Amino acid sequence: QLQASGGGLVQAGESLRLSCAASVSISRLNLMGWYRQRPGKQRELVATITNGGITTYADSVKGRFIIFKNRNQNTVLLQMNSLNRDDTAIYYCYGTLDNTYWGQGTQVTVSS
Repeated sequence: QLQASGGGLVQAGESLRLSCAASVSISRLNLMGWYRQRPGKQRELVATITNGGITTYADSVKGRFIIFKNRNQNTVLLQMNSLNRDDTAIYYCYGTLDNTYWGQGTQVTVSS
């Protein structure tokens, strides 16, 4: 199971860090990442990180968001900087092993 946390209400330009804690060792998960669903939009992939640490990002967040692992805490984090209103969404973490597992969403709201 995955447990997402860290969402909240911030002003434009501020930062937030989302956390995704796993009930199994994250070293066992082939791929982990974050999706988001903005109001009225389809769910979109935000960032991924492989077991080997290779990362990918959506163009809309490149240079602002960083995905990384904290193996000691068995979590995957999403550092979100320079937030803007378009980043307002519910953020979901996921991980793949034999299947794809999802955490519950965490709401991020950016006000102008």
